[in-house]
Amino acid sequence: MSLLIDFYKAIEESSAKMLEAAKAEDWDGVVRFEGACAVLIEQLRQHAKSEELDAAARVEKTRIMQRILNNDAQIRYLAEPWLAHCEQRFEGSQQYLH
Repeated sequence: MSLLIDFYKAIEESSAKMLEAAKAEDWDGVVRFEGACAVLIEQLRQHAKSEELDAAARVEKTRIMQRILNNDAQIRYLAEPWLAHCEQRFEGSQQYLH
């Protein structure tokens, strides 16, 4: 088993946890799991400099990435109302700054 695939799987697991947190409207949880993903992605980048995936691992990577992207799309869909609310609050606070 490839260490790189292990990183992809860990990122997928964290993105699935982000999705579950988003479904529960636990936005602090989403941010925590997003931070975990960022750390894993950086570790993956470092290891990718010295390891290449074979053909079978590249196919598995593609399947994992598709699931991560699907999770991300669902998270973005769930977050839209929350982000709009944050933007409105931020825009309102700007009035006090000027």
